[in-house]
Amino acid sequence: MSVASCPGCIAAGEVAETAGRDAGLPTHELILPGVHCVACIRSVEGLLNARPDIAAARVNLSRKRVAITAEPGIDPAPWIEALTDIGFEAHEARDAGNRGQDDGLTMRLGIAGFAMMNVMLLSVAVWSGATDATRDFFHWISAAISLPAAIYCAQPFFRSAVSALRGMRLNMDVPISLAIILACGLSLYETSQGGEHAYFDAALSLTFFLLGGRVLEKRMRQAARSAAADLAALEPLRVTRIEGETRVSVPVDDVAEGDTLWLAAGARVPVDGALNSDAAQVDRSALTGESDEIAVARGAALTAGEIVLTGPVTMRTTVAAKGSTLRRLIQIAAHAEGSKSRYTSLADRAAGVYAPLVHGLSFAAFIGWSVATGDMYNALKIAIATLIITCPCALGLAVPAVATVATGRLFRMGLLVKSETALERLAEVDTVVFDKTGTLSAAALVPSQEMPVEAREILKALAQASAHPLSRSVLTLLKDVSVADLEGISEHRGNGVSGLWNDQTVRFGNAAWIGAGQGTVLQVGDMIYSLERREQSFADAADTVERLREMGFDVHMLTGDSERNATRVAAELGVTHVHAEVDPEAKQDLIEQLQTEGRKVVMVGDGLNDTLALTRAWASIAPGTALEASQNAADVVLLGQHLSGIPAAIGIARSARRRILENFALAACYNAVAIPLSLAGFASPLMAALAMSTSSITVTLNALRTKA
Repeated sequence: MSVASCPGCIAAGEVAETAGRDAGLPTHELILPGVHCVACIRSVEGLLNARPDIAAARVNLSRKRVAITAEPGIDPAPWIEALTDIGFEAHEARDAGNRGQDDGLTMRLGIAGFAMMNVMLLSVAVWSGATDATRDFFHWISAAISLPAAIYCAQPFFRSAVSALRGMRLNMDVPISLAIILACGLSLYETSQGGEHAYFDAALSLTFFLLGGRVLEKRMRQAARSAAADLAALEPLRVTRIEGETRVSVPVDDVAEGDTLWLAAGARVPVDGALNSDAAQVDRSALTGESDEIAVARGAALTAGEIVLTGPVTMRTTVAAKGSTLRRLIQIAAHAEGSKSRYTSLADRAAGVYAPLVHGLSFAAFIGWSVATGDMYNALKIAIATLIITCPCALGLAVPAVATVATGRLFRMGLLVKSETALERLAEVDTVVFDKTGTLSAAALVPSQEMPVEAREILKALAQASAHPLSRSVLTLLKDVSVADLEGISEHRGNGVSGLWNDQTVRFGNAAWIGAGQGTVLQVGDMIYSLERREQSFADAADTVERLREMGFDVHMLTGDSERNATRVAAELGVTHVHAEVDPEAKQDLIEQLQTEGRKVVMVGDGLNDTLALTRAWASIAPGTALEASQNAADVVLLGQHLSGIPAAIGIARSARRRILENFALAACYNAVAIPLSLAGFASPLMAALAMSTSSITVTLNALRTKA
């Protein structure tokens, strides 16, 4: 039974965290991806609270974390190991010391909302006919509630406005801050003079709705930042290193190349390396999307972020922590988060022009009404309403909201956007050019003769222990075959792999090494089975090409391979435009030729020979298996080898462009209607606050419609 939506459980976790902090002891946090029900909570809390080194532990089910109150400097490794022993994956949260570091937006939003509701209740009494002393009394109570609340809750706007003015520039927070200050000042003056109208509710409403928009925007931006945050969460903060005969817990950043690490069952691989134990089952879904468990043998490569399902095992690192595959992916994701597309720059420039326009209109409204009517008070009220209603919040949210949603959804589909203009350019492409080898297809070893079941099982067991790239193709071919129980498996670099099966020597590798002629063979006792090298297209390549053609794209294939091989693979995949035996410069020239003809090309490639073409293309995509140079040149990186994400990426980019244009149109229509009404005096400050906030929320909600 799931209680993920139970407010009591969620609140209990938050209260426990607060209590731990108030107690003066540091609160550690462990991430628990596997907790999902009351039984999980009881198991985790029961185990941890029974430990003498823990003062208190409370699970927050909504965040899938456990907050632990303990003494300073304590190592959480024993807690993680204890939780692993009872079946819960656990690792230390990187942001344990930074919870709540959001400028207090959520707290400010709550206070502004509470104050606004109370002031509105008092305003109802005034609107209902309260006069004289009763009305003044309600106004003063409203002032006592509103002024402290506005001063505290509007601080994010005030700080941003002061910072902008110090830099001799204007941003959207300048008119917002001015509107709040003027609304409060006018209301306080009106109250002190015993006037009939006060607009404390307008000031608080403006603050509340603006904070609501900021909180919503922050949550949506967190969806985009989850690319880096989620990847970072895959890396544990501490690891267990074997030093001599002992196991020592050390920070992951202290791991160096050649270290031997100890991993419990269910632990994530912290750094790239090779398996030191005889065998293990590995889950690579977090990085590649591959749902099947993969069996690996001694010497097999392990990549940071994978989960070791069986254990405990040991591994020897091949890189330092800072050079791991996971760290590189985190850097790519972080780069994407700080990027801005041309559309975003346009929105920023528009908002920058819009801010002085707002001040000009507000000042013009004040002067115009003052001269026309001689009523300074009414002129100031209209100026404040104009200032509020024309705040450029909708314009400022038009692009960031869409970019945030699109980037987050692409990441969850296995794509990292690493260029600041990638979404814009992907939305405009009309031609897709694929590299062949490594992108659409790969060399594979295929048995050239019928093998008995026992031989296939032996071949799979030996291939698992091989680091040779072609061994992976054998594992793919034999994915439904069981693994033989071999002994004494060892890899002979440059030659192959050997082992013992039923006291018989079995070997897989170079035929010359085995003494069986040329090529690659499997030896089982006296029997020799030949394997030939063939090129096979990836499982989803044909479906991807078909989907792109259905979307109206011209699909080309570039390769340095022979015309015969290229034509065969193209026929299998349904690619009609084939360019074979081309070198890197020729690939680049072909891309430029297509773009000279008015095409906008997206290039998909993985090798060094594709780097020039990736750079020249209008947009570019590299598989996660591509060389680092190719990934650096690409705008988008696929996690893993799955090509089906390419049509989805283009679809989401096109949807994002539509949402951005719609948001600009919504912001323009809103201002075309709202500005004349406010200048004509038909909008009070409260009505202006509601209208402005509604436009911002509308733009934000429209961004959520971004989809493939």
